[in-house]
Amino acid sequence: MRVFDVVVFDILGTMVDEPGGLRAAVREAVPDCEPGRAERLLGVWQGHVAREQRRMAEGGRAYADSATLDAEAARRVAQLAGVRDESAIARLATASERLHPWDDSAAGLTALARHVPVMGLSHASRTTLLRLNAHAGLRWHQLLSADDARAHKPAPEVYRLALDAAGCPPERALMVAAHAWDLRGAQRVGMRTAYVHRPVGDPPRAEDRFDHCFEGLAGVVRLLGRDG
Repeated sequence: MRVFDVVVFDILGTMVDEPGGLRAAVREAVPDCEPGRAERLLGVWQGHVAREQRRMAEGGRAYADSATLDAEAARRVAQLAGVRDESAIARLATASERLHPWDDSAAGLTALARHVPVMGLSHASRTTLLRLNAHAGLRWHQLLSADDARAHKPAPEVYRLALDAAGCPPERALMVAAHAWDLRGAQRVGMRTAYVHRPVGDPPRAEDRFDHCFEGLAGVVRLLGRDG
């Protein structure tokens, strides 16, 4: 008997290198940008998105999708860097559509799909996800955006999107992510959890108790292949 009815993946950071892609886009938009400055500008971008998502969670701002937040962050970075070329700013704003997958992402996803339905669940907007997954070569049985819940992870309603779509109880859904905060959100709605190490992830704390911890997707494939 199969242990899980569905495997749900975070995408940004877990399946694609989000910080690396944003960093490359910043350096493209700001010619001759030395590494330290590029890191500071990347921090401005990430800080803006995190701050605005927190404001939404606290009720201080109406819901805005990731494409809107990326456009705001790109404009902020451009202002700080002195970039005035509107076409360069517009390209920077869509950097999340061109993130590169990790080496094991596409093959691991394909292998898992032979054993169990695989679903992507991201706070990226629908349009961003469409273009990102085409660019990265990721193929899903189903792809869900937090847009449908009008909230960002780790809000419980985002995880319930996946549970409702899969039509299964939470204990039969496995959430896979490189971010411990994401897995904690999944745990709060009763999902099982698997942490996958990525260089840009949020590692577990000593008190975290996830069901599985793996160095890469090969571990998830072995788990599901055995369970299947």
